[in-house]
Amino acid sequence: MKKEYVIGLDFGTDSVRSLVADVCTGEEIASATAAYPRWAEGKYCDPSQNMYRQHPSDYIEAMEKCIRESIAVAGDEVAGNIIGIGYDTTASTPVLTDKEGTPLALLPEFSEDPDAMFILWKDHTAIREADEINDAAHDGPTDYTVCSGGSYSCEWVWAKVLHCLRHNPGLRGRVWSWAEHCDWIGGVLTGNTAPETMFRGRCTAGHKAMWNAAWGGLPDMGFFKKTDELYSIFEGHLFTETVTAGHKIGGLTEEWAGRLGLKPGIAVAMGAIDCHAGAVGAGIRPGVLVKVIGTSTCDIAVADPGCTGGRIAKGICGQVDGSVIPGLIGYEAGQSAFGDIYAWFRKLMEWPLGMIPEKDRKAVSDNILPMLNRQASALEVTENDPIASDWFNGKRTPDLDPNRRGTICGLTLSIGAPGIFKALVEATAFGARAIDERFAEEGVRIDEIIAVGGIPKKSPYVMQVLSDVLGKEIKVADSGQACALGSAIFAAAAAGKYKDIPAAQKAMKSGCSGIYYPDAGRKKVYDTLYAKYSRLDREG
Repeated sequence: MKKEYVIGLDFGTDSVRSLVADVCTGEEIASATAAYPRWAEGKYCDPSQNMYRQHPSDYIEAMEKCIRESIAVAGDEVAGNIIGIGYDTTASTPVLTDKEGTPLALLPEFSEDPDAMFILWKDHTAIREADEINDAAHDGPTDYTVCSGGSYSCEWVWAKVLHCLRHNPGLRGRVWSWAEHCDWIGGVLTGNTAPETMFRGRCTAGHKAMWNAAWGGLPDMGFFKKTDELYSIFEGHLFTETVTAGHKIGGLTEEWAGRLGLKPGIAVAMGAIDCHAGAVGAGIRPGVLVKVIGTSTCDIAVADPGCTGGRIAKGICGQVDGSVIPGLIGYEAGQSAFGDIYAWFRKLMEWPLGMIPEKDRKAVSDNILPMLNRQASALEVTENDPIASDWFNGKRTPDLDPNRRGTICGLTLSIGAPGIFKALVEATAFGARAIDERFAEEGVRIDEIIAVGGIPKKSPYVMQVLSDVLGKEIKVADSGQACALGSAIFAAAAAGKYKDIPAAQKAMKSGCSGIYYPDAGRKKVYDTLYAKYSRLDREG
């Protein structure tokens, strides 16, 4: 029998990865990664203002490069039997478009204008706009934030597009609509980018744009115009319906088939947010929490609607019917900073390296975190240890608060760098426990935890602390490319090889490479330390 294959694309913050997978087994045949060239140069960003923008050409050029490289590694026979493409992206990463659905930055007059580019998920320039949206939602007859934990984030689309329109009046004459990165990529590959006909994904629309079938799609435009009349630019130019990940949104165009070296007409699957795709690749199902752990975290769970009784989980930043797996309620939570906190501390420790020759710096710098992990793991855990909080980049879940800040308490002159690092690692674990407990309080069953991402593969110490603090076993997904694998599963379903996502997932999902088991003695001490962390949370 002829073997068939699919491609899973994973658009990350810095680069895009292409994974070629066997459609029957999920075996990873070949992969390649391409960095976004302009982003790598630091263009269009101002970290001091929390402004992070990406040029649409970065996505196009990097996608073409990595797909061609991955199929070159796989070989001509494999390339000729690729039957579908799926993808995931960061979110909310929207862009303002013209009538044809072209991102404004692809028009000559706006090619160097950051406000005409994709606004990356971690851009925090729209805090004021998010506050105004929240005020309007909480004062109106319908609280459109009810399924977003009761709060709308500055990281999400409606706040971001309003900020750009306010900040840059010169764009207003050309703006017709907006598109999420996740919708636009599918439109590009299938030749359908017109705002009124482009397929819009349930995952991004539900979690980032307040789309909900209960109120007929997106919030009423009158609600938005109460915040600012500028929203009227989009009136009649958006969408009502959404499709779930894995839905076939069309076939690969002749143009893109030629550019990528693939057959025209192969299935293109609706995409999803990267962490949601990663959860599918890791094997998410009811009762399983998938933790995508890297610079920040994203915690994904699903539940049968019949088991939740229609209950809305309080303080969880997103719950959407069908956002992860069609037919199930998808929940998204997470921490705004995790590995970023460790990286911050490493940079703090690196400050004296500026005084030594550059050729000697790298060896020292590369060893800081491994050494801190080793020495912190050797320290005893006691009830009198320092306590830190994990809100260095604000608080995402539970109970969104972008203005919350990190703390380190209980320091004495006897505490060294490993002791502070230990407190920071424990803080990230305490933040994870707060999410776990909120899921339990809101009736979302969690029987098993699967971890994916960079940290689960790199830091046994961090994972053991996480297991001890949670008091639960944590499985580590074997695949280092769970997001791309999830996108490949979407492609397999869209190509008609399986009847639905769960069937494709059963055949193709990642196995587990190891399990961390909690230590009962340390768990008891961590219960006391966690109570102190919780007091910090209550006191703000």
